[in-house]
Amino acid sequence: MNIAAIITDESSSEVLSQPPLVIAEAGVNHEGSMEVARRLIDEAAQGGADVIKFQTYRAHTIASKHSPAYWDITKEPISSQFTLFKKYDKFWKEEFEDLKVCCDKVGIEFLSTPFDLASADFLNDLMDVFKVSSSDITNKPFIEYICEFSKPMILSTGASDLNEIDRAVSWIDNKGVSTALLHCILSYPTPDEHANLRMIQGLKKRYPDRVIGYSDHTLPGDMSALETAWLLGAQILEKHFTFDKSLPGNDHYHAMDKVDLMNFRCTIRRLETLLGEEEKRALDSETPARQHARRSLVAAGTISAGMKITAEMLTWKRPGHGISPAEIDQVLGGIAVDDIYEDELLTWDMFAESRE
Repeated sequence: MNIAAIITDESSSEVLSQPPLVIAEAGVNHEGSMEVARRLIDEAAQGGADVIKFQTYRAHTIASKHSPAYWDITKEPISSQFTLFKKYDKFWKEEFEDLKVCCDKVGIEFLSTPFDLASADFLNDLMDVFKVSSSDITNKPFIEYICEFSKPMILSTGASDLNEIDRAVSWIDNKGVSTALLHCILSYPTPDEHANLRMIQGLKKRYPDRVIGYSDHTLPGDMSALETAWLLGAQILEKHFTFDKSLPGNDHYHAMDKVDLMNFRCTIRRLETLLGEEEKRALDSETPARQHARRSLVAAGTISAGMKITAEMLTWKRPGHGISPAEIDQVLGGIAVDDIYEDELLTWDMFAESRE
């Protein structure tokens, strides 16, 4: 199922109703190289991502020349947003059209986050869904502009309070556009103690009819953050993606790679197996336990024929081949038809109803 179908399908908001949709956030980890971008597409598809997402911007439309960094400058020493964005803003319409073709060839959905009106215009021809960055959650004119394309939207909620999310959702709702919300902590990298994955549950309670997801900026490690997010109800999972986590730069060291993705998919398949069905019932595989591990009513001592059964005459032991202790009230007061010996499992043919 593609992103648009998930966002517009009401049943998709149900917890664990289906495997998570995984977005490999390539962003600008291509660093201006089409060869690297194509490699990222290939490896994301091989790793099991459903979507690969890029970012589309021009430095001069996204940041002023005096915008300070908000990332870890020990990992990315560039201290100006404008300077960093200028380094990576080489791809435009022609390049993204080419990348869309590459995605179609390997069977992975193409997505790119627009950061200005011009990029939104040409990306509209390449995508079925729009992604709005956490940084634009207060950008009413931009959100409303994107809504005019009448396509489902994914809105990240990093660094946002509930009133800001409510306000952005109201702008989108006024345009009649379906929206998924992603929990996100806009901190690179996000320490485990700041991840606050329970906020996923909070969003699900506040917006019960919407698909809720998670955009992760924690260090990849064993991918447990994404696994936990899915178990908490995140249906869309997004994480930065690279082919080499050791590369310098802001979005490589906290990204996942192909191996991380493959391991994550294996874990999710096992979790799906472990989760199984929601409605409690006895399974066929439990039949031996039902027969042999449950208990039956047993004679505590010899019960002579004609005796009236009292509670003191009975105990309960395995296996469960005789009368269940659940039926003890129907046994009490009955008359033994024949002698019943100590430790003998009781069966219904051993009794007659009392004539009293």
